[in-house]
Amino acid sequence: MDEREFDDFYSTSFQRITGQVYAMIGNRDEAQECVQEAFVRAWAHRKKLDRTEHPEAWVRTTAYRLAVSRWRRTTRARRPADRAVSLATEAAAPSETHVALVAALKQLPEVQRQALVLHHIADLPVQEVAREVGVPEGTIKARLSRGRTALAALLADDAPGGLSRGIGTEGASHA
Repeated sequence: MDEREFDDFYSTSFQRITGQVYAMIGNRDEAQECVQEAFVRAWAHRKKLDRTEHPEAWVRTTAYRLAVSRWRRTTRARRPADRAVSLATEAAAPSETHVALVAALKQLPEVQRQALVLHHIADLPVQEVAREVGVPEGTIKARLSRGRTALAALLADDAPGGLSRGIGTEGASHA
């Protein structure tokens, strides 16, 4: 992959990957930093990306792993008083639906959240999600089903009378 091809790849996929990683980890600034670092690593390994069928999946997986590693380091390093301080700041106020969805996603087990984000937000078919995560397709289907059910229940609790309508069934044909 030459410099122009890499620039095109970056331009067309940075925002999409950042949104997907944000949905998985729940922190936009952290997602942007991890995706930027993943692209730096992708540039350093661009010959490897030439041989990869899905360079976007490589960058997304790298960014997600970076986010998990950072989270582990900061969790161990923080003192209890530091945990009460929120570092998240948004340029624009997110909608109530957005806030409820991110909060509900954060409550799901990591494996369910990852499956839901990759399938419904990244719009990857079950087969690609299974390949990217490294588990059988049946496992992904089960995670999607359980995740949608749990997400619908969480959203029904957060917003009685509307927000969760269709969440448990919408997109069910994807699985």
